[in-house]
Amino acid sequence: MTDRSHWQTWQRSWDRQQEWYLPDREERFRVMIDLVEAVAGPAPRVLDLACGTGSITERLLARLPGATSVGVDQDPALMAIARGLFADEPRFTLVTADLKDPHWADRLPAGRFDAVVTATALHWLRTDDLTRLYQDLAGLLRPGGVLLNADHAPEEEAIPLLTAADEAFQQRRQAREKAEGVLDWAEWWAAAEADPLLAEHVAARKAVYGSHAEGQSHPAGWHTTRLTAAGFREAGVAWRSVTDALVAAVR
Repeated sequence: MTDRSHWQTWQRSWDRQQEWYLPDREERFRVMIDLVEAVAGPAPRVLDLACGTGSITERLLARLPGATSVGVDQDPALMAIARGLFADEPRFTLVTADLKDPHWADRLPAGRFDAVVTATALHWLRTDDLTRLYQDLAGLLRPGGVLLNADHAPEEEAIPLLTAADEAFQQRRQAREKAEGVLDWAEWWAAAEADPLLAEHVAARKAVYGSHAEGQSHPAGWHTTRLTAAGFREAGVAWRSVTDALVAAVR
């Protein structure tokens, strides 16, 4: 059996690679978990959607020891890290499901959730799949439960000058951090493929996803409009940067 520290190292490496793209990642996680506790109290039942390595769940369980989490993903490599990281954690259940499948929720354990959390993931879905998913999530949340989606939400048309200035600033930051040895997306996956314990899972991932695509992002207002249409009582922006936003919706 592989020592848990091996998977912890990969989890930290994943977090650092993601922070290279999203320097305020921890801040959005903090706001997200604050809102989970505000809405559902200290012992929420949470659905971690497209959970990857379990970054949100790891922080959730550390902050709220009474919480439980069901993580859903289909990435074989990231899920292998999550399984190793949470191998002895009874508060976490990991489910393999494709969110593009209209019947994906059939794989979940029974019962409604107090909160659904997801970060930097749903922009990979096509518009029709995401619209249908929001309707699914409205049915999975208890009345008064909260959906929290932190993702790319560009507003170039409204703030083109600010967007351009921020992009140049982030490029300079990334260049400095790259010189210090931070891995980008392609380099991280190459390192994962070189690990004998992950190589098979990375190969399986390529069969599922193929090459890395850009996905489709929408402004925050697009999300709030579709969430209310899907049956949420209210939806708005709980946090944002120039390029990203945390959209919150109450069932």
